[in-house]
Amino acid sequence: MEKELAWPLPEDVADDDLQYLLFPEKAQASSRKIPDCEYLHRELAKSGVTLSLLWHEYCETCRLSREIPLKYTQFCNYYRKYAATTKATMHIQRKPGEQMEVDWAGQTATIVDAKTGEILPVYIFVAALSSSQYTYVEGFLSQSQESWTTAHIHAFAHFGGVTKILVPDNLKTGVEKSSWYSPVINKTYHEMAEHYGTAVIPVRVRKPKDKASVEGTVGNVSTWILAALRQQTFFTLAELNAAIFEKLTAFNKRPFQKRPGSRLSAFLDEEKHTLLPLPSSAYESATWKVATVQFNYHIAVDKMHYSVPYEYIKHKVDVRITRGVIEVFYNHHRICSHPRLYGRPGQYHTLADHMPDKHKQYAQWNAERFIAWAEQVGPSTAVVIRAILTRHRVEQQGYKACMGVLKLADRYSLVRVEAACTKALGYTPNPGFKHISTILKSGQDRAVNEQAATIEAETTTRTASPHGFTRGASYYGRKQ
Repeated sequence: MEKELAWPLPEDVADDDLQYLLFPEKAQASSRKIPDCEYLHRELAKSGVTLSLLWHEYCETCRLSREIPLKYTQFCNYYRKYAATTKATMHIQRKPGEQMEVDWAGQTATIVDAKTGEILPVYIFVAALSSSQYTYVEGFLSQSQESWTTAHIHAFAHFGGVTKILVPDNLKTGVEKSSWYSPVINKTYHEMAEHYGTAVIPVRVRKPKDKASVEGTVGNVSTWILAALRQQTFFTLAELNAAIFEKLTAFNKRPFQKRPGSRLSAFLDEEKHTLLPLPSSAYESATWKVATVQFNYHIAVDKMHYSVPYEYIKHKVDVRITRGVIEVFYNHHRICSHPRLYGRPGQYHTLADHMPDKHKQYAQWNAERFIAWAEQVGPSTAVVIRAILTRHRVEQQGYKACMGVLKLADRYSLVRVEAACTKALGYTPNPGFKHISTILKSGQDRAVNEQAATIEAETTTRTASPHGFTRGASYYGRKQ
């Protein structure tokens, strides 16, 4: 017992290992490369790194330097002199094709923004088939509903089929309300499951053994994929996912330690043919939100505005959002749909059928019609109307002000409105409705008219007499 050995010896202990355990002093003189235990200790402190991974890297280093490596048992014993480690795993057998377990890995990867140098976290989605342990891994820049749904779609495509059951954790993107008897599944997640003909059965709260396959796979993924890529730098998500997929392929082909074959061979031989077929078209990822129809019969989605029939003003509606379409539902009935807007915030997509009758008439107005109307009033009025239209980011936002300025003529006359616009342009190059209205109320426009009349009279007098100003007969006291 001096060497802490007991009979029978473990099955993985060979003669060379036994010789090392009994006579370690002789092994020191061997030609095999001695591992750097201090380096091993530092690397083991990093998330996901194990002695098994470090031994494979050590063997690769020895191969490149043409040195002879230690066997795994000897390698571990060298490190155990420096530190002690323990590890326990458990495997629960499931029926082939029965369930797929999904989760986000606790460990994240990173990419570097090439423009700013900022380090961005990448969240790792892991899906594992419970029977064969065949695995799918992909990185995303967020854990949003869209990322969660897209990850499932890609996983189904990778497996080439669908399991009868989906087993997620109780996260909000999968389960809105956890309950042992009747959990409330997220609406988008339920819709996706219905599309693929599978059922969502979340795990019990704080019961990780309910999805032991993916829990164990997450640890393996952290070691054989994420930790193995720890010394590489990626600048785009596509680059990182390409490297992940390369490591994933090798991971699925790695032999099992306690049974023959690998994840890939077990999947091809036992599970692939038991999966449900994929639908004819992939599910289009969608998210849902609740919105209230405003008094302008529009709802806001991502700072864009979409019309709804005016009868639903102040009602709450369900909005289904995909990359290309916005659909609006009331009491589970679709009431309208719009193409999704992108680009500058604040855009409107309005259907004439959604407007009240009076608003439909107003909708016929446009910038050209306002400018043509203003030009009939006068040149200054046309300048003011153009200034109002160009001042707003969205042209339609200036329609009410334009209508207000031009409607002032019904109360004050066309001449006074033109004079008020001329007066306002003397104050500012961008007058508005309030400027014109104030000038008309205070009568400042009349001064402009009187000045214009005086100038016109003087011009007429000079034009009538070729000799300029001439005194009449009355000036000299004579009768005409």
